Amino acid sequence: MEQEDRKSQVEEKFREIFHQPPALWVRAPGRVDLMGSHTDYNMGFVMTMTVDRDTWIAARPRSDRKVGVYSLNVPGGGEFSLDKIEHDPNYPWTDYIRAMAWALQESGYALNGFDGLIHSTVPFGSGLSSSAAIEMAAGIAFQQASGFKLDPVQMALLGQKAENQFVGVNSGILDQYSSAMGQANCALLLDCRHLTSQITPMAPNLRVVICDTRAKRSLMGTEYDERRAQCEEGVRLLQAYDPSIRALRDVTLEQFQAHEKDLPEVVARRCRFIIEENQRVLDLAEILPSGSPEKLGQLFAASYAGARDLYEISAPSMEAMLEAMSGGPGVAGARQAGAGFGGCMVALVHSGSVEAFASHTREHYQRSTGITPQLYAVQATAGAGII
Repeated sequence: MEQEDRKSQVEEKFREIFHQPPALWVRAPGRVDLMGSHTDYNMGFVMTMTVDRDTWIAARPRSDRKVGVYSLNVPGGGEFSLDKIEHDPNYPWTDYIRAMAWALQESGYALNGFDGLIHSTVPFGSGLSSSAAIEMAAGIAFQQASGFKLDPVQMALLGQKAENQFVGVNSGILDQYSSAMGQANCALLLDCRHLTSQITPMAPNLRVVICDTRAKRSLMGTEYDERRAQCEEGVRLLQAYDPSIRALRDVTLEQFQAHEKDLPEVVARRCRFIIEENQRVLDLAEILPSGSPEKLGQLFAASYAGARDLYEISAPSMEAMLEAMSGGPGVAGARQAGAGFGGCMVALVHSGSVEAFASHTREHYQRSTGITPQLYAVQATAGAGII
């Protein structure tokens, strides 16, 4: 859908719901990790990239302390008061807006209400950070309606706080930072401890292709928190040998191997994956600009094998998609995206082979699963802001 057509559709629905035109427009993109699964909450590195799928909020400030919010993507919505922000058990998707309002007010920002209509092209529950996109878009909308300006990193931290403490997902900073700080036409090497990033160009002959298994997953109350707790247990046990260790980011592979047998087997597997994955991110930063197919293929394959065998975040749909992707024309590397347990996969594909790759992958995945996947090439876009 062209931007003008999208804007017209949103404005028409906004007038229908709120009987007035929107006064401001904001957006925030989704993101994909090219390398670095679950390294963010271990204070490590991630190679992340925004995608040209984003969440829009058309809004109109209100004179009272209420927020009215609806969506073109999902049913439900309604109003909530900024004076008493509670969860909505009927329409839990609105909790992401409520969470940002809660986090902003907890940090001392005075908010005004607004009427808002959301439209998102980020697929939900697929690993492309639809929740962070709506949080960062809401953050911009509240700033515009209330007359203040946040540093993007500060907004990302408030988004993480909203997700951790209000929504109830104990996530790291990756999703919100990527959505807030993304840069057009390049990836970012994110240092999750220091909240800094370096622009990493990608070889001009490579395209990023998202391969959505259409297998939805929810991280709330699932294995996600368990994986994080297992990593924290590994850190606690390894600190007995080196008190300077504060996160798995601080553990070298040599240190880990010296004490691997002192850890419970499951904890050891989780730790090994994170330590090796963290190094793969740094290795990718070295080779992504040149685009060496052999090296990219090795890195991506090792990442997926570790995710499947050590971190155990694969799923049958992901296995089927990987098999389909790996045989596709022009593929330089294929791996998981997001937190795993279903959702999306990501491939680096030679630019002249994107259509042939997509056709091959779609056909082979559908034949093996009976599910029609969604595949689309993406480009990096700017982070959250005003439209």
